[in-house]
Amino acid sequence: MSVNQALAPHLPYLRRYARALTGSQEQGDAAVRSTLAALVAGKLSIDETVAPRVALYRAFQENWAANPDHGAHGAASPATPEARLKMLSTPKRAAVLLTSVEAFSLDEAAYILGLSAKELEAAIVDAQDTIDRMLASQVLIIEDEPIIALDLENLVTELGHKVVGTAATAADAVKKAHAERPGLVLADINLGEGGSGIDAVAEILNSFDIPVIFITAYPEKLLTGERPEPTYLIAKPFLPETVQATVGQALFFHPSNRKAA
Repeated sequence: MSVNQALAPHLPYLRRYARALTGSQEQGDAAVRSTLAALVAGKLSIDETVAPRVALYRAFQENWAANPDHGAHGAASPATPEARLKMLSTPKRAAVLLTSVEAFSLDEAAYILGLSAKELEAAIVDAQDTIDRMLASQVLIIEDEPIIALDLENLVTELGHKVVGTAATAADAVKKAHAERPGLVLADINLGEGGSGIDAVAEILNSFDIPVIFITAYPEKLLTGERPEPTYLIAKPFLPETVQATVGQALFFHPSNRKAA
């Protein structure tokens, strides 16, 4: 198998990581393209002594370190993600994402970031504590499975957020969004007979500029590269750490986050 063939299956997940790291689909995808271009040009190389996915993410981080302002535009204001970034370094955010969302081991994440295991653990603790203190929001959960909805409600409540509603159908989700004006939406994609979570979110976003995290048992169906893809995506079954890290990143980067009532 060629190097290209070995890396190809991991590119959709690298795009997911890059989007979460930058807080933008456009900037995340641009950073991945920049990495691939650097590999093709011979400016970066793939370490063939480690697993292909680990090597790919390591190459991405090396390219990111060489181009720290890649894709950044505009001046920062106190409410923007750019201003909040000053409170948390990129390596700390990356450490949380790599271990909680991308499911790398501590050793793998440390290698990807060029840190020692001790430095990585310290970065994870510092990053998550800062994010949790900085942000709290009102959350709408769109999920047709009652047990999963309850699990999500308990998780986000423990993180200091306030769940202002749960909805099992697209119509109810839109109604509750307009009534409660949440600061974050967690949405299943397939609501069974209740319709489409994607359609519900699209209608909600016509009225509110809020971050959305999609939750699905089939993430590969949304990470095809052939159509617009979500910036934030959690795969079922999910770990509490994954929900915590993704919620933190979504709120961290979105300018409209607000304190829960």
